[in-house]
Amino acid sequence: MFGVGNIGKEKELDAFKAELSEKDFQAFSDFIYNEYGIKMPPVKRVMLQGRLLKRIRELNMKSYTEYKEYFFSKEGQAKEIYNFLNVVTTNKTDFFREPVHFDFLRNEVLPKHNGNGFFKVWSAGCSSGEEPYTISIVLNEYKRESPSFNFSIHGSDISNKVLTSAAKGVYAENKIAIIPLELKKRYFLKSKDRLNPTVRVKPELQRNIALKHVNLMDSHYDMNETFDVIFCRNVLIYFDRATQERVIGKLCNYLKPGGIFFIGHSESLSGMNVPLDHIRPTIFRKI
Repeated sequence: MFGVGNIGKEKELDAFKAELSEKDFQAFSDFIYNEYGIKMPPVKRVMLQGRLLKRIRELNMKSYTEYKEYFFSKEGQAKEIYNFLNVVTTNKTDFFREPVHFDFLRNEVLPKHNGNGFFKVWSAGCSSGEEPYTISIVLNEYKRESPSFNFSIHGSDISNKVLTSAAKGVYAENKIAIIPLELKKRYFLKSKDRLNPTVRVKPELQRNIALKHVNLMDSHYDMNETFDVIFCRNVLIYFDRATQERVIGKLCNYLKPGGIFFIGHSESLSGMNVPLDHIRPTIFRKI
């Protein structure tokens, strides 16, 4: 029997069939670009509409316009900004993604490190942690061969949600399928739940990693040190060309002379006025 409760649910669903209007979309799009440099062209309207829907329901709101008015209020902005960022940002990453970079780090960069002080790496846009943990595996393996070698890794992201996930270091077991068995045994603990198999990174893999919130659009970053290597991969694709150049220029302020800068394979620095020499595809050295 189709009861009153079902009718109520039908009406509730009908209420959310309204589209995100062009005007409301433009307000969100302008805010995202001005505050975070992320491009949100008109073709992304349906995507944003779908992503905001869950949040609107969680807040028991009735329309996208109601959410917009709440979001842009003084109270709403303070309370909602991180939830909003978690909704609109895309976080796709894997262990040992673009492995040529980790081969270069291991075979070309580390052997030339003079051993004075810590070897420092920044994973800018670290998402849910797969990149900094991959870097940690590479550096821990190098330390096994060179015990005097010491290092630190900083991971940063704009989303507090993914930083929380990264700090936990728990992943579906199939996420580490690409990692050799010896390294899996050395750096991961398997859960006993065979219905939902997961792995947790071991404490030694986390020990030298610090995670923090960083908005790459800020005028400067809360980093009190310079780095030997910066990974900024698959982050620039969300910015327009002028913003990309500004962000790279600021990141280079935190890279030591001769330091290595990695970008994603779908990205390019061609024609940019930045202090980097192109040495390999997607690999640069600071001048």
